[in-house]
Amino acid sequence: MIGKAATVRDDLDQVEATFLGTPLAGLPIGHGPSGTVLVADVDPDRLHEIWQAADALVPVTGRRPVMVTDDFDDTLTIRPEPEQGPSESELRAFAEAAASSEPWLTYRHHSEDHQVDEDEIEFYARGTTGVDLTALASDVVLPTPLPVLERMLYDRLLTDADLHAQVLGKVRLVTQTDYWYAPDSVLLMLLPTSDVRGSAYWVDFYGALDLEDQQRLGEVLEQWRHRWDARLVASWGTMLQFQVGRRPTPGDEAWAAAGQLKALAPNLELSRWEVAVALPAGDAWFVHNRP
Repeated sequence: MIGKAATVRDDLDQVEATFLGTPLAGLPIGHGPSGTVLVADVDPDRLHEIWQAADALVPVTGRRPVMVTDDFDDTLTIRPEPEQGPSESELRAFAEAAASSEPWLTYRHHSEDHQVDEDEIEFYARGTTGVDLTALASDVVLPTPLPVLERMLYDRLLTDADLHAQVLGKVRLVTQTDYWYAPDSVLLMLLPTSDVRGSAYWVDFYGALDLEDQQRLGEVLEQWRHRWDARLVASWGTMLQFQVGRRPTPGDEAWAAAGQLKALAPNLELSRWEVAVALPAGDAWFVHNRP
């Protein structure tokens, strides 16, 4: 037992040693739930900077970082003893199930099947920005599926520089870190894996409440990482925040990415065409899914 305790302490000491010379140095560190390591007293105003420092250390620590909060969950606290996490075989099975899942059959925005009638056209052509695109839809035969209308509005918007600039000025903020939620209390959770798919095992998200949805979320994390170099920065229960290394280009890429973001984030208060305008202009994605 003494030998095991010493090994566990050595693991913490090794992780802590990697923090020297980084913004993580000196922060309290200890055991978290299910095999994780928790770093406490993170300054909410520096959460992205501190996460970036931890992300740069993944090749050394072997632990993927995600910011969490104990504002809503008092079980997120440093523990005197380590808690057993999943075995290697369990985590491998989780990642394999994630890889074979079809997340976009489950994550699908409720508006995909909506038919737009004549009395609704102005509502959808204004989105939430208030920029009136109704004139761009003057020749649309109604009723029409909402995705068809939104794609038409988006394509025509791309050909009108003045209107596009107006919309972008209204929506640009949603792909910047200024738009991110910052709780009062922030902790850094270091997961006992460097695998992107497997990391979803520990992610607390309202859109993934059971094991199968956690696996689907793992595949989303992997797809977004591969396609956009999107890295999960924070999980606040009903919200996820991502740093994005490769922005979608306007057109088909932005449209496809906007559809996936809206599917995962049904409470993101923007039309799909507005999200598609915003995505090429920023490096931070925000997911909101709540009861």
